[in-house]
Amino acid sequence: MLKTRIITALILAPIAIGGIFFLPPQGFALFTAAIITLGAWEWANMSGLEKQPARIGYAAVIAVILYGLANVPASAVLWFALLWWGVCFLLVRSYPAGSERWGSVPARALMGALVLVPAWIGLKHLREGSFQFGDTDNNLLVILYVFCAVWVADIGAYFAGRAFGKAKLAPRVSPGKSWAGVWGGLVAVGVFALIVSNLASASITETLMLVAASLVTGMVSVLGDLLESMLKRFRGIKDSSRLLPGHGGIMDRIDSLTAAIPVFALIITQLGWLTTVGYF
Repeated sequence: MLKTRIITALILAPIAIGGIFFLPPQGFALFTAAIITLGAWEWANMSGLEKQPARIGYAAVIAVILYGLANVPASAVLWFALLWWGVCFLLVRSYPAGSERWGSVPARALMGALVLVPAWIGLKHLREGSFQFGDTDNNLLVILYVFCAVWVADIGAYFAGRAFGKAKLAPRVSPGKSWAGVWGGLVAVGVFALIVSNLASASITETLMLVAASLVTGMVSVLGDLLESMLKRFRGIKDSSRLLPGHGGIMDRIDSLTAAIPVFALIITQLGWLTTVGYF
């Protein structure tokens, strides 16, 4: 299993790095849309659409929605995403109570659109906007930052959870997660934000704002993970798919990012660090 995971990672890493960091904005949008569409194919299964024609059809619908929203101002979608993740908090917190209201196939399919579409819009906004933080004005660095913040949160949560994880965070949704893991992840994210602020020669005010934005993003990323875990538990499956040998599916790898990206994009836009310069 470990060998398979390593081989898969070695194959995917250069593809992901090339697609995210070396493509022009339009190529980036198409590359990330392809990833989101594959995620939609997996979400169709979590929604209860088991037959391949139905799953492919759902993925095609998500792709059409992405195309239709390509020129829509991002802020409206990002604000909607923030409200949506507030609703998700209530859904995860009450599970399994309330599942009769969202457990139908159409409801779960709609949930997938509300997760996947804003994630793509947020990524597109980060890539196309004009960014300025400290002495840094590179959009690719802000994309790298939000990715790393989520990964740092996961790493911090893993080690803190192993060392101190007695009080469970959401045992009915994800028994392995603990409150200690959440706090450990947030501490790690806060330290990461301080390091990045120092490297970017940010002012004290900018530093404090980045720490706050990163902590909020870290908390929301946990919610993204929990929401997918809740859907998989309800569906009775372990992984979103077997598309990535040794790693499960694409959604298993990007579940936290789907929540973190639109929220972080919205926050730094409201702070004035990211401004829209146009859409293709």
